[in-house]
Amino acid sequence: MPTKPTTIQEYLEVIPEERKAPFEKLRATILENIPNGFEETMSYKMLGYVVPHSIFPAGYHCDPKLPLSFINLANQKGFIALYHMGVYADESIYNWFVEEYGKRCKYKLDMGKSCVRFKKMEDIPYDLVAELIRKFTPEQWIELYQKSFTKQ
Repeated sequence: MPTKPTTIQEYLEVIPEERKAPFEKLRATILENIPNGFEETMSYKMLGYVVPHSIFPAGYHCDPKLPLSFINLANQKGFIALYHMGVYADESIYNWFVEEYGKRCKYKLDMGKSCVRFKKMEDIPYDLVAELIRKFTPEQWIELYQKSFTKQ
C-alpha cells in the first residue's frame, strides 16, 4: 500500500494526470491571491492555508497544537475540493459566492457547508476563487473565527 503524502510536493506528485493542470492552477490562484500572513502547509492530509501560531498562538480551539485552518485544497475521488471556512462562517460571503458562481459558471454549484466540489474541470471559476481568497486577511479570519466558533 502506498504511503500517504506528508509534504506538499508529495501531494502534488500523486494528483491524477487529468486533474494536474486544474489543481495546480487552483493552487496558483490561491497562492497569488491569499493575503500575507497565511501559510501553505499540509493540513488534514491535503493542502492547507492556515493562520500560523506565530500570528495566532491559541491555534485551533479543538486542538490548540494545530494552526488555525482557513482554506484547504484537495483531490478527492470524483472532484477537486476547495474548503473555505469564511464561506461557512459568514452568511454574506456565502450568499455572495453562490450568486456570483451562478453568473460565471455553466454548471450548477455543488457545495457543502464549506466545500465547493469542482467536477467539471473546464468550468472552474478561477477569477471567482481569486476574489474569494482575497476577502479575508488573517486578522479578519481570526476575528470571525473567534466570534463564530469559540466561546468568548
